[in-house]
Amino acid sequence: MTKLATNEVIRYPLLSEDAVTLLEAENKITFIVDRRSDKHDVRRAVEELYEVRVKQVRTLITPEGDKKAFVKLTTDFKAADLAVRLGIL
Repeated sequence: MTKLATNEVIRYPLLSEDAVTLLEAENKITFIVDRRSDKHDVRRAVEELYEVRVKQVRTLITPEGDKKAFVKLTTDFKAADLAVRLGIL
């Protein structure tokens, strides 16, 4: 399997009521990502694009067919700060 380019992995950050709860309570930010990407691709893309350290990545396929990634940042970085930089908060 070929690796995706960093700028191809992440489509857009997701902002919903549940995403904001995860952002504040668990230091997680949610993205819609390319379906061909795996957890390692998502981790690499987030770390390179946004200059943060990722602790954990969880993914799922939504009923609409999109791939959603829940990215937990290390305690050194705040997901809320990243959300503000991305303009979603």
